[in-house]
Amino acid sequence: MKNQRIFPGIILIGFGAYLFLQQSGLTALQTLYSWPTLLIIVGVAFLGQGFSAKDHEAILPGVILAGFGIHYHFAGKILFWPNNTIGMLVLFISIGFFLRFQKTNNGLFQAFLFLVLALLLLFYDKVSEYLGLLQNGLGFVWKFWPGIIILVGIYFLFRKKK
Repeated sequence: MKNQRIFPGIILIGFGAYLFLQQSGLTALQTLYSWPTLLIIVGVAFLGQGFSAKDHEAILPGVILAGFGIHYHFAGKILFWPNNTIGMLVLFISIGFFLRFQKTNNGLFQAFLFLVLALLLLFYDKVSEYLGLLQNGLGFVWKFWPGIIILVGIYFLFRKKK
């Protein structure tokens, strides 16, 4: 990390505020006294490091950690929030790559790849209902799409660069 003061500063302030609020016993903030809040604090520390200290590699873990903390706070409590944890993880990875691309101009392909994968995971049931063609030829492809993803990954690993 380039500027070492930002990350530990945010961690100490965040954890201190968390512990102070927990000891204060405010019942209005009772839902924040949980481990997802700690994930958000660490994620915000990484994001602060990534944006303020221009350590752009810290953006991706920051988005993943803060996003997962937010996800676990909202899942089951907000009606429209998806309960698909894996789909949300992949979506947060995609958002992290997009934000990092904004600063480094690197990783746009990975961002779109994870976004497509997240959309497939989050809306798998709706897409399969909507298409209705799954009993025909498309059903075979849809049933084995994880294998297709593995084959595409193997292709990217072993293809020769020009």
